[in-house]
Amino acid sequence: MARVIFNQQIDNHIYHIKIAGKYKGSMGQFYMLRGWDSYHPILGRPFSIFNLTSQSISFLYKVIGEGTHLLSKLKENDDIRLFGPYGRGFPQAKGKVVLIGGGMGLAPLYFAAQELIKNNSVESIHIYLGFKEKAILVDYFKKVSHKLIIDVGGLISQKVIVDNYDYVFACGPEEMLQAIVKQKKSEKTNIFISLERRMGCGLGACLSCTCQTREGNKLTCKDGPVFPGEDIYFV
Repeated sequence: MARVIFNQQIDNHIYHIKIAGKYKGSMGQFYMLRGWDSYHPILGRPFSIFNLTSQSISFLYKVIGEGTHLLSKLKENDDIRLFGPYGRGFPQAKGKVVLIGGGMGLAPLYFAAQELIKNNSVESIHIYLGFKEKAILVDYFKKVSHKLIIDVGGLISQKVIVDNYDYVFACGPEEMLQAIVKQKKSEKTNIFISLERRMGCGLGACLSCTCQTREGNKLTCKDGPVFPGEDIYFV
């Protein structure tokens, strides 16, 4: 059992929760959170690591169902259960790196940017974030990038030229991810995408997060959520 430090609403239906304790995790991995004592919902909810320090871990989430609604009711010092870290995250990168996030897809990118800054092999970090109605957490991302591009109401995938970079990390709607992968022409560019799938257990047992790849069906929670962009068949 862990303790909530804060659970702040930062926009319409969007929350930032910070939890006390010592945790592990690499960029792109996720935890399963459960903040209720009732038997329903039975399973926790998966969230990518937004930030990780020596004393805490934090996540972003959007209230879209019963589980996230219950999470939004948590207050300072309330109890919460965490399980993780799970999944395969983003690889180590080098050279010029761009992070591309659409909507709540920005969640794993802040932690990724912090880790990339520590990597002496990374020359520059550019971040492109797209939003439907209102930009959030801009000040956070300004601190961890050499260039930050924000787009509201448009298509962020049209703002970036992926072949200008050695590594591309992206998370967001599948239409955005597909557009980014299709744009690639250069062999030197390595694209890695974090898929957003509905997950039940987070351990690969329930098979609810299956995705189609060049090597057959894989589990987003166990084999991903990060995959090489060219490996995914978008449907």
